[in-house]
Amino acid sequence: MQMTLRWYGSRFDTVTLQQIRQIPGVTGVISTLYDTAPGDVWELSDILALKKEIEDAGLSLAGIESVNVHDAIKAGLFDRDKYIDNYIATLENLGKADIHLVCYNFMPVFDWTRTELARVRPDGSTVLAYTQEAVDQLNPEEMFSSISGDTNGTIMPGWEPERMQHIKELFEMYRSVDDEALFSNLKYFLERIMPVCDKYDINMAIHPDDPAWSVFGLPRIIINKANILRMMKMVDNPHNGVTFCSGSYGTNLENDLPDMIRSLKGRIHFAHVRNLKFHSPTNFEESAHLSSDGSFDMYEIMLALYDIGFTGPIRPDHGRMIWGEVAMPGYGLYDRALGATYLNGLWEAIEKSHRK
Repeated sequence: MQMTLRWYGSRFDTVTLQQIRQIPGVTGVISTLYDTAPGDVWELSDILALKKEIEDAGLSLAGIESVNVHDAIKAGLFDRDKYIDNYIATLENLGKADIHLVCYNFMPVFDWTRTELARVRPDGSTVLAYTQEAVDQLNPEEMFSSISGDTNGTIMPGWEPERMQHIKELFEMYRSVDDEALFSNLKYFLERIMPVCDKYDINMAIHPDDPAWSVFGLPRIIINKANILRMMKMVDNPHNGVTFCSGSYGTNLENDLPDMIRSLKGRIHFAHVRNLKFHSPTNFEESAHLSSDGSFDMYEIMLALYDIGFTGPIRPDHGRMIWGEVAMPGYGLYDRALGATYLNGLWEAIEKSHRK
């Protein structure tokens, strides 16, 4: 596996490439053209400039997170083919730039949902958190305003203000889209893009829905083992794979994370590994990566990835805000650096124990 860190680009990220380069064992970043809108074609020159900046800092561009999917594609609107053509053009340019991993999601309206961005934990750190009770009391149109004060002046992915201004139209767009329709629209999209993925050996790694259940009545399909296996069977191509995010799948305590990993051998192209601390099945907060700080056995998760021969990029996911750092919630330097070091330590121990 290759240990990486997510990086939003020098114009948007409080963390620098020079700082990432100093984290032991981190050799690459997962990045994006953060100022492009869903449906835009990524120009080859912009991709190459991003790649060069990263490589000049002594790191590799291990993959893209995300090339966002336009809502017309997800909702199956009349103009979806135009946006799929643009997506294919972007994949062509990524392939020409020798980039072979794209993380994306197929979640309507909200890419992820949290009800708090700065819940204070007993140790004084702050974390992202979710309670279903808070969601149930909210009008979805007020979702962004309820958390916007805790973004530390950053633009949160999936919650861009210009997107949130159209929240009413977005909900109306998906009014007639249920789980089956969303599956059908995903199948259509994947079938259209697989030829270019085959041509350039691009692995499409779908990110799970977060949390792994319906929020505000919106359909959610990438939520469990059965649905993931269905998705891979309906477009049975090795380039049609997953981002295994322990924190997203793990929001549903019925999901057996190590078992899910082992069932997806050969189709996990990217891994996000993080921990959650549950207070009830629908009240959880993000924690340090250390197993004992949360509810997941991180050793067993890493062991399952090792057992299936996982060789792709992996990254510590959302971290706590610690030591007075002010950054995009979940995406500071310090706690993610600790997480990367911890995960590398687990991997080293697993590798060495299997050599004996």
